[in-house]
Amino acid sequence: MSKVDPRLTEYEKKMSASLDALTRDFSSIRAGRPSPNLLDNVRVDAYGSMMPLSQVGTVSIPDVRMMMVQVWDKGLVKNVEKAIRDSGLGLDPSADGQNVRVPIPTLNEQRRQELSKQASKYAEDAKISVRAVRRDAMENLKKTEKSKEISEDELHRLEEEVQKLTDTHIKKIEDQLVVKQKDIIQV
Repeated sequence: MSKVDPRLTEYEKKMSASLDALTRDFSSIRAGRPSPNLLDNVRVDAYGSMMPLSQVGTVSIPDVRMMMVQVWDKGLVKNVEKAIRDSGLGLDPSADGQNVRVPIPTLNEQRRQELSKQASKYAEDAKISVRAVRRDAMENLKKTEKSKEISEDELHRLEEEVQKLTDTHIKKIEDQLVVKQKDIIQV
């Protein structure tokens, strides 16, 4: 038939960016063995601004029940400790020289349910983002048709394509959520 409309390619990229953001958000939710990504969303008050933890120290996993943050500037150790404690991850860090030790508690049923709800919230945010791309795409296509750049038939065809893209990305989000929730609930 015809080649893919460049507008559709752009809309798909924007929707895929929402999926990528969801994947990053999910990596910050702990399920099973801890990952350095668990602390990705932690922001530290450093040098007069809020910075990602990764810009003030290195996160490592010395064993299954412990994370270690090696803070590069000794003056920021207390700020890193406070940021982790206030992050809402349910962690209780302690300073140890220029390092911050973060013991990883075992997940109880209540905490697993909280994490599952958090995953659902991240998924819903991603769906909202995809739908916003769809809304913008539909508005742009209608403007294009109104200015006679495309025909009414072409408008309907492109709207159907945008809806297919939206449905595909929403399904991928839901699939990722199901996998993540299984991972969280699994003991």
